[in-house]
Amino acid sequence: MKQNESSLTSLISAFGRAYHSQFDTPKIFDDFIAKDLISQKEYHDIKKNMVQGIQFFNKEIAKKYKGNPEEILKWITQVQLSPTSLARAAYCENVLQNEIKFGVKQYVILGAGLDTFCLRHPELENTLEIFEIDHPFTQEFKVQRLVEVDLKIPKNLHFIPMDFTKIFSYEKLFGKGFSYEKTFISLLGVSYYLTKDELSSLIEKLFAEVPSGSSIVFDYADEKLFEEKGFSNRVENMVKMAAVGGEPMKSCFPYSEIKGILEKSGLLIYEHLSPSKIQNLYFENRKDYLSAFETIHYVHAVKK
Repeated sequence: MKQNESSLTSLISAFGRAYHSQFDTPKIFDDFIAKDLISQKEYHDIKKNMVQGIQFFNKEIAKKYKGNPEEILKWITQVQLSPTSLARAAYCENVLQNEIKFGVKQYVILGAGLDTFCLRHPELENTLEIFEIDHPFTQEFKVQRLVEVDLKIPKNLHFIPMDFTKIFSYEKLFGKGFSYEKTFISLLGVSYYLTKDELSSLIEKLFAEVPSGSSIVFDYADEKLFEEKGFSNRVENMVKMAAVGGEPMKSCFPYSEIKGILEKSGLLIYEHLSPSKIQNLYFENRKDYLSAFETIHYVHAVKK
């Protein structure tokens, strides 16, 4: 992973959240701080590249909205870029807020990127310790950006540089104050890029040092990932873009296999959201292009 590639991935994700917060109604997930982490030049460059790429996504839309870059950007963002990242963030943070009521003291964010949960919830500064884990290049970029835009790093936010997709260890977390207390873990947008053995091993390691009642929210692709085209070929496009970007999607799972991986690590599925449930929860009766992504599921699992 190169530093600029690492930064670009997190920036594009933040761009999708910022766009939704500024322009979409009703809000699925309001990340009102995301826009502050993107420079005007970065925002302009991402917008320009997306609009110029409309031929790849949909030639009919390119023809229909030729000369209307704002509508093209809206279409690409709402159809391809944002649906999964918005809904899974909304679901994850809703579960987390509920878990805090039941005694969660620590929040571990794997693949945090430009996550802003800690900045959006200053009221939790004295009650929840937050550990952001990400590739060292991505994390270095984020810390530098927070300084540049004069956003104070809260005392309960701890940065842990680690390529957890290669090897995960709690040693660095313990060095930053992590303890054997009820913990909530998020693993969003990661499982697709791991082999089945890698995902199983990671979950096993994640729950080896946390007590009963600790839990995880993650998303995964079902067994139709590599055959489903999706609305306007968006699933197929997602798989193609990942391969071209040098991080090919490796895994998809039937529900029974996910259940087995979790049970192996002593976890039980508390809640499972299929694409149709996600549609009903987060996208029902919308008047824009936003809709639940085909083949993508969310899981909340708890350690016995």
